[in-house]
Amino acid sequence: MLLISPKTVYHNLRLLDNVDIATSASYRQLAQEALADTEVELVWRQAIANRLNRANHRLEMLTVGDNDSY
Repeated sequence: MLLISPKTVYHNLRLLDNVDIATSASYRQLAQEALADTEVELVWRQAIANRLNRANHRLEMLTVGDNDSY
């Protein structure tokens, strides 16, 4: 069972670019927990998954250099 609201998880993902690495990792972990929790409404799990996916894509674009492969 998720200990914080799905709404908070969703909003925290918006902050990933503005927090330190440890906090970012914590927010991502909470998002994974929300996605795995069947008690979280599907609409929230979909919104969280979409926001996490976009955040992961932005992170990938920042960390993959010209000489790196996908």
